[in-house]
Amino acid sequence: PDATLNPRHSVGYAIARALRRAGGETRDASPMLRAVRLPRTFLNRKPSQLSGGQKQRVAIARALAGRPALVIADEPLSALDASVQAAIMELLLELQAEFGTAYLFISHDLAAVRYLADQVAVMYGGRIVESGAANELFAPPFHPYTKALLDAAPTIDGKAPRPRAISASVNTAKPASAMGCVFAQRCPRKVGPVCDNFTPPEQIAASGHRIACHIPRAEL
Repeated sequence: PDATLNPRHSVGYAIARALRRAGGETRDASPMLRAVRLPRTFLNRKPSQLSGGQKQRVAIARALAGRPALVIADEPLSALDASVQAAIMELLLELQAEFGTAYLFISHDLAAVRYLADQVAVMYGGRIVESGAANELFAPPFHPYTKALLDAAPTIDGKAPRPRAISASVNTAKPASAMGCVFAQRCPRKVGPVCDNFTPPEQIAASGHRIACHIPRAEL
């Protein structure tokens, strides 16, 4: 929101412009402000007069103004403190129920993904390595990269075993062959040259849970 809200324009102008471009029947931004739980008095405020959470709410109102079927939410909780993140997550769920909008939620926050998502896809190096229903993806078996992500997540008691360090960079994470596994060079469970030279088979469970890996699902 800091980069996309014009500092010279009011909140009301930003939302009304979205309504106008979407061909809506009204240009009154008040209903969208109410939808994101902001008072009508915010219509005349400039972005500099808003907190981080308020800016995010205005951005959400603007995105939903045209009643889209799909909203791409790229890291919508970043740069917000924990209490504001929780409020925004609840707001997203409420608006989804109200407007019937689907979200493509992109995030590194696994706790938020688990809370918000119905279906989850884990990507590494531009390829999907695991996908499935959220309740299944966060329970074994895991793709080795998914497991590394989950192991790296902080725990409340601090008693979780320290994960093997795996760099998140993908600049050099290239298989020996274009057909190889994209995670092969950093995988702690690499089985051999097959990982470098052949595309991992997609193992699909009856539930639709998919894992692209050379290691048999039973071993994972």
